[in-house]
Amino acid sequence: MIDWLDNRYYYFLLMILSISYPLIRSFENKIRFYKNWKSLVFAISIMMTIFITWDIIFTNLSVWSFNDRYILGYKFLSLPIEEWMFFICVPYSCIFIHEVLNYFFPIKKIRFNIYRFNQGVAVLLLIIGLTSWGKIYTSVCFILTGLFLLLLKRKNIHLIALIYRTFSVSLIPFFIVNGILTGALTNEPIVIYNNLQTTMIRIVTIPIEDFVYCLFMLGLTIWIYELQKNAISKT
Repeated sequence: MIDWLDNRYYYFLLMILSISYPLIRSFENKIRFYKNWKSLVFAISIMMTIFITWDIIFTNLSVWSFNDRYILGYKFLSLPIEEWMFFICVPYSCIFIHEVLNYFFPIKKIRFNIYRFNQGVAVLLLIIGLTSWGKIYTSVCFILTGLFLLLLKRKNIHLIALIYRTFSVSLIPFFIVNGILTGALTNEPIVIYNNLQTTMIRIVTIPIEDFVYCLFMLGLTIWIYELQKNAISKT
């Protein structure tokens, strides 16, 4: 473990580093990501309303907690200020990746039945969620994500493809950031999970539920972002 990382600025600096490059590159001349900020702010605001509420409830239920060793100590509605930053910095960075992929690798033709694939994933998540009812994080995360995926209809096939592509590529930085949050580089994790409320299945240090959580958070943000962006373009 890296001992010099054991300080209360750790989570805060991780969020700053996560958003720094995408934020700086938002003003470059090709993608001009800053021009979509209005749509992004709208999408993140709606996503945060859902996920912050979820976070507050689960924190108060002791489904997870935050290690005081790695946070500044300022809290609002039971959540460290760094946790609020998480729901801004991470989606911002992922939507930046989304726009980069759209610019350089636009999806012109979908070569397999992404709709049926998505429906299959949704059903699988619902089954796992319903059969894990005693584990709050597993059941709520899988059921909500499954229900969200079922909302994506056949007419949304292009959007579905965009969501899964961006999610797949975003797993690389997600694995790094979430690995750090769950103790990959430090003596203790920043976010501490109650193992009684999870499957206890982890990929390295990351609970398997976090990957499903990421799919829901990112998918919802992309969906609202694309709808809002299209609405603005028609005005």
